[in-house]
Amino acid sequence: MSSQPKTFLTPQEYLEIERKAEYKSEYYAGEMFAMSGGTANHSFIGCNIIALLTAKLRGSSCRAANSDLRVSVTPHGPFYYPDAMILCGEIKFADNRQDVVTNPVVIFEVLSPSTATYDLGEKFMQYQRIDSLREYVVVHQDSILVQRFERREDGQWLAAFHNGLEGMVTLSSVPCALPMAEIYEGIQ
Repeated sequence: MSSQPKTFLTPQEYLEIERKAEYKSEYYAGEMFAMSGGTANHSFIGCNIIALLTAKLRGSSCRAANSDLRVSVTPHGPFYYPDAMILCGEIKFADNRQDVVTNPVVIFEVLSPSTATYDLGEKFMQYQRIDSLREYVVVHQDSILVQRFERREDGQWLAAFHNGLEGMVTLSSVPCALPMAEIYEGIQ
């Protein structure tokens, strides 16, 4: 019995398929991975983050983007849909379609139980390859915990942990502080 060979997709083939698809898929190592629907808490936290970022960044050269916009780690992928990101200055797109950005400054991921290991492991390792990225913020949906990773001048990443609703997540790369109580507002 022979096993079915995996279909390897080029980044261009992935984008061609993805741009016509009715559902979102991420791309890593030549493969597409369909994204499953999230929980209510995942959605509420993501919306809270976008609302906070939009309000706090108003009037600056930075802006927030939601999970409708893809980020490309390199021209050859991987391609991901972060739950939120901050882009500053001139936004750089992978091509003229303007649906793939290459220069996020801060990326936010809301952890799902099924993807937590990947988001904190391999995906974070891939995100570190983005030269413009200064901070990676991981928000837990099943507990009041935010992990903020900051790229230092020497290229190393420094971790900070925030828990409790009275805390504040202060970003160092953009003038923005997010109250934990507002990130988790309305969460059961």
